[in-house]
Amino acid sequence: MKTSIFTLLFFLTLPMSYAGIIQGRVYDEINNEAIFGATVIVQGTSIGAVTDLDGNFIISDLEPNLYNIEVSYLGYETKVIFELQVTNAVPVRLNIGMRESSTELETITITSSPFRRSSESPLSLNTIGLNEIQRSPGGNRDISRVVQLLPGVSTGVAFRNDLLIRGGAPSENRFYLDDVEVPVINHFTTQGASGGSNGLINVDFINNVDFYSGAFPAQRGNALSSIFEFTQREGRTDRVGMIATVGASDLGLTLEGPLSKSKKTSFLMSARRSYLQLLFKAIGLPFLPTYNDFQMKVIHKFNAKNDLTFIGLGAIDNFVLNLDRNETEDEQFLLGSLPYFDQWNYTTGLRYRRFTTNGTILLVASRSMLGNRVFKYSNNENDNPAALLFDLNSREAENKLRYEHTFRKAGYKISYGVNYEYARYINTTFRRFFVSEGVPAETYEALLKMQKYGLYGQVSKRFFSDKLSLSAGLRADGNNYNSNMANLFRQLSPRLSASYAFNEAFSVSANAGIYYQLPVYTLLGYEDESGQRLNQEALKYIRSNHLVGGFSYTTTTNTKFSLEGFYKRYRNYPMLINKGISFANEGGDYGVVGDEPADASSEGKAYGAEFFVQQKLYKNLFGILSYTYYRSLFTDTTGQFKPANWDNRHVLNISFGYKFKRNWELGARWFIRGGAPYTPFDIALSSTQGIWDARGQGLLDYTQINELRLDPYTQLDVRVDKKWFFKKWNLQLYLDITNIYNSQQALPPNLTVERDANGQPLPDPNDPLRYKTKLLNADAGTLLPTIGVVISL
Repeated sequence: MKTSIFTLLFFLTLPMSYAGIIQGRVYDEINNEAIFGATVIVQGTSIGAVTDLDGNFIISDLEPNLYNIEVSYLGYETKVIFELQVTNAVPVRLNIGMRESSTELETITITSSPFRRSSESPLSLNTIGLNEIQRSPGGNRDISRVVQLLPGVSTGVAFRNDLLIRGGAPSENRFYLDDVEVPVINHFTTQGASGGSNGLINVDFINNVDFYSGAFPAQRGNALSSIFEFTQREGRTDRVGMIATVGASDLGLTLEGPLSKSKKTSFLMSARRSYLQLLFKAIGLPFLPTYNDFQMKVIHKFNAKNDLTFIGLGAIDNFVLNLDRNETEDEQFLLGSLPYFDQWNYTTGLRYRRFTTNGTILLVASRSMLGNRVFKYSNNENDNPAALLFDLNSREAENKLRYEHTFRKAGYKISYGVNYEYARYINTTFRRFFVSEGVPAETYEALLKMQKYGLYGQVSKRFFSDKLSLSAGLRADGNNYNSNMANLFRQLSPRLSASYAFNEAFSVSANAGIYYQLPVYTLLGYEDESGQRLNQEALKYIRSNHLVGGFSYTTTTNTKFSLEGFYKRYRNYPMLINKGISFANEGGDYGVVGDEPADASSEGKAYGAEFFVQQKLYKNLFGILSYTYYRSLFTDTTGQFKPANWDNRHVLNISFGYKFKRNWELGARWFIRGGAPYTPFDIALSSTQGIWDARGQGLLDYTQINELRLDPYTQLDVRVDKKWFFKKWNLQLYLDITNIYNSQQALPPNLTVERDANGQPLPDPNDPLRYKTKLLNADAGTLLPTIGVVISL
C-alpha cells in the first residue's frame, strides 16, 4: 500500500511534456466583422500568429501555463488578454472584439491601456478575470468575496456577502449575466436588502467580471451604487467535457460540449450541493443551512451575424435549527431568536444579437422569481399553532424585455434603447409584536402588480488623435405605482464623462450623473389589515447625484495605479416611520426587511477617496492593493445626519501571489476594515415580558442610532495551489486557510434574558412585568482550512 502511494506521488510530481493550444477569432466589436491580418502574440515572447480571412488564429505547442496575449491591428487599439490557462486537455478558445480608433489611420497601430476602459465609463471601472477569481486567497471561488478586494468595496460581518459600494446600501447594486439582469446572486439572500451567505454563480462559467462603482453607462438603470456585468464563457465545441469540484462548503459538477454536429450550438450546465449542514452539525452549531444551485448557458450561432443565448440560474435554500444544541447562553439565544426559512429563486433569459454593417442590435427577454418563507414559533414548538410568533410568505416575479442598438457613424458611437417590465409581488404575513391576552397579531395579504418602462440614449466621441474622450447619456424611467413615478420627466437621468490621455500611460477622467432607483417591493407592496397600501402615495424613486474624478497611470509591466475621489448625495430615500430611521440603515440580516410604513423624507450623503494598485501577471507575479476612506451618513426623523450601518471609514486590502516552477502557486491576502457603528438596545422596552415573548430578542433604541462603534477588524488568508496537466485531463489541489491567525470580528452585543435551571426566563424582582436581562458579547470569525479538489476533463 505504501509503495502504491509513493508511486502515485512520484508520478504526480513528474513534469509533463505535452503542449497546449490558444485559438480564436478576432473581430470588430461593433459589427462582428472579421479582422484579417491581426497579430496575436504571447506577451514577452516571439510566439504568435496572424489571423486569416475569417479572423481565425491558432497558436500551438505551448507548455501548460498561464499566458498573456497581445492583439494588434492597424487602426485598432491594441488589446491585452491576461492570464489564459493553457492545458493539454482543453484548447483555449477566445472571441476577441477590437475597438476601432476614431481617427482614420493607415500605418499606425494604436496602443491603449491594457486595462478595461470605455468612453462611457473612463473611471470607476475594474475588471477581474477567471484566474483571479479562482485563486483568490480566502475567496473560496466565490465572486462576491473576491470583489471585496477592489477599491470602494466594503462588507458587513465576515459570514455575509453584503456588498457596500462607496457608502451605499447593499440593495443599491445591480447584476447582469450575459446582458440578462439577475436580481439574486447569493444564497440565503435578505429580501429587500440583497446580500447573503454564499455566492450562487459558478465561477467555472465566468470569463470575466466588469465592476462599475460609478460612471454607469446609460443602458444600465435602477442602480445607485454599482453595476456588475458577468460575461460567461462559451461551452467547448470539440467534445463533451467535465469539471468536478470539492470546495469549502459544496460539491459541484459542470458539463459542457457541443449540441450539434455543425458545432454551431454549445452548452454549459452545472449543479452544486452544499455540505455545510453536515459540517455545522458535526462541530455542534445550533443552526444548519443547506443550499443547492443550478446554472446553464446554451448559445447557438446561426451565422457570423446572428446568435441566440439562453441562460439559467437558480437556487434552493433551507435553514433549520439544531435543537440539540441548547446548553450555553449563546446557543439558547440563537435558538430563541433565529427563524426557520425556506427560499428559492431563479432567472431565465434569452439574448438575441444581430450584427449589422456598422453596429449591434440586442434583444433581451427574461423572467426572475423569488420565493421566501420565514417563520418562528415560541420555544420552537413548530407543531403548536398557538405558539406561532410570525410567518412571512412572499413571492416576487419580474418579466423583462429590453431592446438596445449601438452603432458607429462619422466617428461617433451612438447607443439607444427601450425597456419594459411587468412585476408582481405577493406577501402573506402574520406576526405578533406583543404577546398578551386581547392584543391581536398583525395579519395582512398584499398583492402588487407593476408595469415599468424606460428609455435611454448615449453618444460618445474621441478627439485630438484619441487623447480626449467625451460621452453624454440620458435615460428616463417610470412606472404605474403612483402619479409621481409615472412621469418619465421626473426621473430624467443625465450623465457626462470626460477623459484626457496625456500619453499612453497617464490620463485624467471625471464623471457627473444623476441616478434613480425604485424602492424595494417589500416597501412598495406593504398593506395594512384592511388592504390599504399605506406607502403608495408617499414613496418616490430614490435619487443619487454622483460626482467622480481621478487619474490613472499604467506601466509596461502590466501595472495600474489609480486615485479617485467621489461624492454622492441621496434624496427621496425611504424613511421608516415607526422606527424613525432611514431604510438605508436597515438590512444586514437574514429574512425580510422593509415591510412597514414609510415615506420619502430621508436624505443621505457619501464621500471619500480610493487608491488602487493592480499588478496583472508579469514574470510570475500578481497582486492588488486598495485603500478606501469614506463616510456614509443618512438623516433621522429630526433631519440630522447620522452614520450609516456600514460607515466603516477605512478599508485596506493587500493581496499578492507568485507562480513558482512546476505549477506551484502561493497567494496571501491581508485586510483591515474599520469598526462599524451600531445602535444600543432599548432595554426598558425589550425586557417587557409580552414583547420579549413575541420577539425573542432585543429592540434597538433608534433615538441613539449608530452612536456606538465597534473595533477595527483584520484578517489574513493564505492559499497554496498545485496543478498537474495530463494529456486528457487536469488536476488541481489547493489549500486555502481563511483567517489564519483566528482573528475575532467584534459584533454588536446581543441582549438576552436570564433563565432558571429549566431554561425559563426569570422575572425582574423589581418589576414583575419585565424579565431580567443581560448583554452577551458577540463576535465572528474562525480559522477555516479548506482542501479543494478540481478535476477537469
